[in-house]
Amino acid sequence: MTEPLERFEAGEYSEIELSPPHERNPRVVLLSTGLAVFAVFLDTTIGFVTFPAISAQFHTASPSTLSWVLNAYTLVFAALLVPAGRLADRVGRRRMFLVGVVVFTVGSVLCGCAPNVGFLIGAEMVEAVGAAVLVPASLALVLQSFPRERLPVAVAIWGAIGAAAGAAGPVLGAVLVDSLSWRWAFFLNVPVGVVSFFLGRAVLPEGREAHPGRLPDPLGVTLLTAGVALIALAIVKTNDWGWNSSAFVVTLAAGGALVGAFVLRSLRVPNPVIHLHMFRTRNFRWGGGAMFVFAIGFNLMFLGNVLFLTSIWSYSILRAGFALALGPLIVAATAPRFGRLAARHGQRALIVPGGLVWASGAALMLLRATSQPDYLGLFLPTVALTGLGVALCLPQISSASVQGLPVDQFAAGSAVVSALRYVGATFGVALTIACTTAAGLHLSLADFRAVWWLLLGCAVTVSLCALRLVRYRAEPQPVGR
Repeated sequence: MTEPLERFEAGEYSEIELSPPHERNPRVVLLSTGLAVFAVFLDTTIGFVTFPAISAQFHTASPSTLSWVLNAYTLVFAALLVPAGRLADRVGRRRMFLVGVVVFTVGSVLCGCAPNVGFLIGAEMVEAVGAAVLVPASLALVLQSFPRERLPVAVAIWGAIGAAAGAAGPVLGAVLVDSLSWRWAFFLNVPVGVVSFFLGRAVLPEGREAHPGRLPDPLGVTLLTAGVALIALAIVKTNDWGWNSSAFVVTLAAGGALVGAFVLRSLRVPNPVIHLHMFRTRNFRWGGGAMFVFAIGFNLMFLGNVLFLTSIWSYSILRAGFALALGPLIVAATAPRFGRLAARHGQRALIVPGGLVWASGAALMLLRATSQPDYLGLFLPTVALTGLGVALCLPQISSASVQGLPVDQFAAGSAVVSALRYVGATFGVALTIACTTAAGLHLSLADFRAVWWLLLGCAVTVSLCALRLVRYRAEPQPVGR
């Protein structure tokens, strides 16, 4: 059988099996999947705000155990994204999306009812399994429902949904903690999950590989999941182990070895978890790298801002939440318009200047930040610049990475890019904590300068990666390096 990439280059764009009726309104598909994605991204951002209240309730738990309230979700999510996306392509994206919504909603209920911190950590792992299943399936359903020329717009709107959740997370989390309880941050996902499930059953078309063959290689799934989990574990434990410790080096090396074994395995079996020929496509390769670096910088920025406002400027959590909300709101408001521009001029035309605009926000903090609060004169323009930069970069990186892939690789490809994003997010959180805890509990302005320098470097690197992207056209294109 002709390889999927060769079929794509020959113009066979419809290698996908759709269950009748397959002519669905793409906007309805976007709405249905977007509800669940909103809940997932809201859950991710709201966790930083609720963490102090959770720590206070479970005060008998050790700090090391409490750290897993944040780390367990990210670790499981990153480890399972790629296998889950591959499975969605194989057994059906609608089916996997609905399963993911159910598992995520059940996990949210369990989190809200958690009697102790160990139960909460386990419940968050259940939540993460559901999120890992539904996120790549949701994006694949959007990608298969829109014409290729409109994919940048569709992915931009999909990304804007996540940005809106990011804007709501800090504020909503702070309000819930102040007025009710941290448990309601999890219970909030329940009505969203119920609506998303029943709406999805009614409107979502099924889609899967046209020539499914055998299920993904189970040994490959095990190698990849274990490898990513070990790498993520090494990253999140750096604050306890240290970057130069033997535990960090051994864990990271073991994870890398398992990922290497996975790559060798994928080259030798007919049913790999990831078709490695995807990386022969220039945009997938460079877009994936840009996404990884972007995620590091984004989490340096987000967590760094929370810590800076609350520790250096002595903002309350509620005030900090409102101060941070402008950036994601800018992303949500402008991303669809930028998506339309990307559809006309190509994603590179937006990502290159977007990375530089994003970097200018970090540069402004490096040049002008002091220990004296100055929201209107400093932080407001900084948040506006970084929000604009993120809007120019994030949706365009997502669409550029997967747009040139064969249709029956959409979920697997988007899962790889999403996994790179969340592994990068873990790395960004670890770097932020490493920079801001080097001096102990007494944080100073100097601790945050390292965060801003790292953010500036990440933003510039995103622009450099984008220079390697090519504009996608419907006609056959040669595979570039």
